[in-house]
Amino acid sequence: MEALGKYFIFLGKLFVNRETFKTYFKLTVEEAISIGIKSIFLVSLVSFFMGAVTTIQTAYNLVNPLIPNYVISMVVRDMTILELAPTIIGVIYAGKVGSSMASGLGTMRITEQIDALEVMGINSTSYLVLPKILGSLLTYPILVVMAGVLNIVGGYLAGVLSGVITPHDFIYGIRFGFNEYTVTFALIKSFVFAFLVSSISSFKGYYTVGGSLEVGKASTAAVTSSVIAILLADYLLAQLLL
Repeated sequence: MEALGKYFIFLGKLFVNRETFKTYFKLTVEEAISIGIKSIFLVSLVSFFMGAVTTIQTAYNLVNPLIPNYVISMVVRDMTILELAPTIIGVIYAGKVGSSMASGLGTMRITEQIDALEVMGINSTSYLVLPKILGSLLTYPILVVMAGVLNIVGGYLAGVLSGVITPHDFIYGIRFGFNEYTVTFALIKSFVFAFLVSSISSFKGYYTVGGSLEVGKASTAAVTSSVIAILLADYLLAQLLL
């Protein structure tokens, strides 16, 4: 409970004694580029093969003459939009981006760079952390959309090339009974996960105490806490919005 209270106090400091809009704009763009561009390759690779594997495994489990083949792509579509794209990519995002945020802020803390900002009268929490959160909120939903598209493309290629489903059946299943709200739900999850990963990772890194060993521990704790938060939020959002 003490850590939770400290976390909420940390969030409250983000909006106190802020810098100019121009300063935040520049820092947010830099963070968005650092977070988004450097994550594209990993997200693309994981999404493509995740879609391919999901299609093959779904086809393997639906071997029944009473079940039409288009059900395979329908299952892949719903799994991709509801869970694979926002949540699984969120876990990968926490491991890559979250650990980077925590280690970066932790290094700044033990080298007294954060203390130097405080001496100059700058709110270090707002100056260092708020752009990371804003950059994450801007880029992670885009990564989720890209992951969803590549997931389905990977599933299409794997299904067609392996012969488990025809191109016509796959496209028909993608369109069959489509509920537009699932896309809205996935985007809501992506914004929530982006905020949780960036804020928790920054919190763990900002309050690092000790030396280089503690920076590594803070990075590990940031990933662990972010993943747990993602899974809890995933359940709560599904319970509330579906």
